[in-house]
Amino acid sequence: MTDTLERPPTDERSAPDRADAWLATFEDALTAGDVDRAAGLFAAQSFWRDLVSFSWNLTTVENPDGVRDLLGETLGRTRPSGFGTSEPATEDGGVVTAWFTFETAVGRGTGLLRLREEDGADRAWTLLTTLDELKGREEPRRTRRPMGAEHGAARERTTWKERRQAEAESLGSTTQPYVLVVGGGQGGIALGSRLRQLGVPALVIDKHPRPGDQWRGRYKSLCLHDPVWYDHLPYLKFPDNWPVFAPKDKIGDWLESYVNVMEVPYWSSTEARSATWNEEAGEWTVEVEKEGQPLTLRPTQLVFATGMSGKARMPEVEGMDVFRGDVHHSSRHPGPDAYRGKRAVVIGSNNSAFDICGALWENDVDVTMVQRSSTHIVKSGSLMEYGLGDLYSERALDAGVTTEKADLIFASLPYRILHEFQIPAYEKMAEVDKDFYDRLEAAGFWLDWGDDGSGLFMKYLRRGSGYYIDVGAADLVADGEVKLAHGQVVRLTEDAVVLDDGTELPADLVVFATGYNSMNGWVADLIDQETADRLGKCWGLGSDTTKDPGPWEGEQRNMWKPTQVPNLWMHGGNLHQSRHYSLYLALQLAARFAGLETPVYRLQEVHHTG
Repeated sequence: MTDTLERPPTDERSAPDRADAWLATFEDALTAGDVDRAAGLFAAQSFWRDLVSFSWNLTTVENPDGVRDLLGETLGRTRPSGFGTSEPATEDGGVVTAWFTFETAVGRGTGLLRLREEDGADRAWTLLTTLDELKGREEPRRTRRPMGAEHGAARERTTWKERRQAEAESLGSTTQPYVLVVGGGQGGIALGSRLRQLGVPALVIDKHPRPGDQWRGRYKSLCLHDPVWYDHLPYLKFPDNWPVFAPKDKIGDWLESYVNVMEVPYWSSTEARSATWNEEAGEWTVEVEKEGQPLTLRPTQLVFATGMSGKARMPEVEGMDVFRGDVHHSSRHPGPDAYRGKRAVVIGSNNSAFDICGALWENDVDVTMVQRSSTHIVKSGSLMEYGLGDLYSERALDAGVTTEKADLIFASLPYRILHEFQIPAYEKMAEVDKDFYDRLEAAGFWLDWGDDGSGLFMKYLRRGSGYYIDVGAADLVADGEVKLAHGQVVRLTEDAVVLDDGTELPADLVVFATGYNSMNGWVADLIDQETADRLGKCWGLGSDTTKDPGPWEGEQRNMWKPTQVPNLWMHGGNLHQSRHYSLYLALQLAARFAGLETPVYRLQEVHHTG
């Protein structure tokens, strides 16, 4: 068959015609089962990222050979059809961009296609396919929303409140959740809300007394460093007058309200004590303590939503037992109130360290920051303007880029080349804020822009550390108001921190802002070390950059997708990721609850155990 994309020449056709022709040819090849022809529609360097729709996984394949492998494994059972643009395609700089919809045997999806001309024909450069819903298990939204009121007369009618009470009383006793979500922060709440709408029996548990306490309990100056447009939760967006950077207690209250409004099954004051997999029964046995009382739950699926940062990394330092002041990890820092007029040493130079130093300085504490390695710093305003503004801002909304659309645009940029899109933005920030960076370096602060100059977000994806979004505290370091020292802590004395070069820093308070370990540490604590090792390290891309060892993974390790431990899932990330990826995790769980066949293409391999 002649490839219809080769005639007439691409420069004689409009972008919509070119996109429609490619999609029609692609669908024709898929319908015919012609994997080689479909793979030939992709550029020599190309990327197809699939979020569940073909692979029952989150995976990216590269180049025609990767496409051929994906389709060879999945096409027969996926049976894709109905490819069509959902709005007119556009062209910019030789790249045609097209939004489209499609169906599979079991669901409906959305896609984003980018075409480039290669060898006289349009070929896919990037392709994103996502599963949006399962056929027959659509969410009760818009025209499918529930009536609520039951009109007419009926004896022994039950009210909404009575039904909710009965559900709450039966959960964990006469009925078991199909999914147990351990951790009730933003990740667990977002997933619980998704599962609720999909009709999957689920339960979210958290050790704190109230939803949102994960935020309320942090140091009092904490606020979101990401802007409001980036931070919405599923279904229920922040109001239009919500502050750009929300204080922690306001976020805590919002999460609590969200749990109530979205009717998320949620147990507060509940701590998971142990979990074991029962192979014969095909379920987990999870021992929990709810409000001081032991209870056994038997979910089929177990989700850890305990935060992508994992367990706090608290170094063992000689002399902690003799130090007469307070010493704690940044995650347990209560705030500055008790330390007015005292001397504080903060170990670390990333987000938490800067926030804590700033709050202590504001309360007349003599503060020294100990920098152990270089840090990437970006000013908040510059990040909003040059890093996020095209996708998450009022100007983006005015241009028709909704939060949902922004999430898909961002997801469509393959991790392999994402840094190439990031570098120009950070080069611009370095230029605009040159005076700021010059002042920091003159003060002796060690700056970096990531291993390849790609800045903050790549550091976040690769290692989850090594950066600070400046909301003001960096000026204190640049001006010498917060003193700066360099080195590694070797011991504490009764009243000082001693560094490896012999420097002694007098202290009444020592805060270790030393980061967090991999999430699978939680698995080791709740299940066992063998299971944690089978799961492997969580987070990172395998970029072979600092703190992100290879080999290349292509996706975030073990996040939001099947793992080497059956029926065990990891969920976490910032508010944006909790919102976006909770959909794909919820659909994977809903498919299994419905008894659908979910053969996983390219199950996550384990290259690192921690």
